[in-house]
Amino acid sequence: MKIRRIVATAVAAAVTTPVVLLSAVPAFADTKPGTTQTQDQKTDIEALRRLVTKAQAAYDAAVVAEQKAKEAVEALDKADNPLVVAAADAKKAAAEAADAKKTADAKLDAAKKALAELPADATEEQKTAAQQAVTTAETEATAAKATAEAKAADSAKATDALDDARVDAFRELGKAQETKKKAGQELDAAKKALADALEEEPGDECEVDENLVTSVTGPKKITAGASGVFTFRVTNKGKVELDEIGGYAEAFNMSDDLDKYLHLTWSSATSPKWQAVDQEEGFSSLSSLKPGKSFDFKLKVAVDAKAPAGDGVVVAGGAYVNKDGSCGWAEEGSYAEFGIVKASKPGKPGSTGGSTGGNGTSQQGGQSNTPVTNGTSGSTGGTLAKTGAGSTTMPIALAGAAAVALGAGAMVVVRRRKAGADA
Repeated sequence: MKIRRIVATAVAAAVTTPVVLLSAVPAFADTKPGTTQTQDQKTDIEALRRLVTKAQAAYDAAVVAEQKAKEAVEALDKADNPLVVAAADAKKAAAEAADAKKTADAKLDAAKKALAELPADATEEQKTAAQQAVTTAETEATAAKATAEAKAADSAKATDALDDARVDAFRELGKAQETKKKAGQELDAAKKALADALEEEPGDECEVDENLVTSVTGPKKITAGASGVFTFRVTNKGKVELDEIGGYAEAFNMSDDLDKYLHLTWSSATSPKWQAVDQEEGFSSLSSLKPGKSFDFKLKVAVDAKAPAGDGVVVAGGAYVNKDGSCGWAEEGSYAEFGIVKASKPGKPGSTGGSTGGNGTSQQGGQSNTPVTNGTSGSTGGTLAKTGAGSTTMPIALAGAAAVALGAGAMVVVRRRKAGADA
């Protein structure tokens, strides 16, 4: 069961019955397949992963080919394209030759008319001159006609070359688009086959660990257009060192568009660069956590300048995975509520209640010697209901954290809306 699927279940439940979120993570069956079956499934999964990689490469190549084909089509409409230039030049030359032919024909007609209108008493010298003018005009008209026909043929040839190139370009574009479509279908099929196989992949069960506790603390208000930094603390109250700590978080505002105005990023001492919360991997400390110690993640909520005044909430859940394959998540998730306020002076966005301006300069999270708490003391929110069991990798463990976290957001939303309705 992957985190995306669990999150989808959680979100769907949030819209209808928030209580469902408290059991959004199903427990796996107790029965486990034999070693041979497990090895065969792992082999199949590796083969499917290779197939996905190959299909992805084919799709990426098809995307590049389609783009090149589009560019080839577009190039044939540009004024500086050689074929376009040649066609335009040939058309211009043909038009000039046609005009020259008309001029020569008119000159011939005039010469013939002058000869025909010679008076009866015209001298032989006048008759000879008139006849010579006709002969010269005929020669020029014949040459002009030949030139016009040649230029017209050249123009037609250049135009045909341009049209043929366009036809070929559109034909290649059609082939590229068809190839891309087919490659996309094959990639989707490969991904689905891999997802189905992973969904059926056996694994040990994750444990809900009451010794892993979390809390979220931060500003009580954030101004629209600014950001606030919250601390998500994961504490090991147990007696065993945990090899890798992770978490998952979401931020919601209380309007119908839950994620429209809030943008969440995270950082820590081991990952100081602000980055978005991965929808499948969550975030990790990349380090162990000794008994009695805490690890802090920073969660920065950036509020869109267009966000309406109202309420918001940051929800988070914690998890861990050990080198021996054991894993688990916190028995309770945590959340912190905050108000969204409008800036008092336009052009000077800022936040109140301890939030930052979003420049990422606040102290990063890390190991902490802070006394162990239950996740409620000092936070602007609290802890959430217990949840069920899961699988054996950090992404799977974080799925439970996601379900709990999203459950918190849904419950707060419903509580706020109910309060508004009863007011």
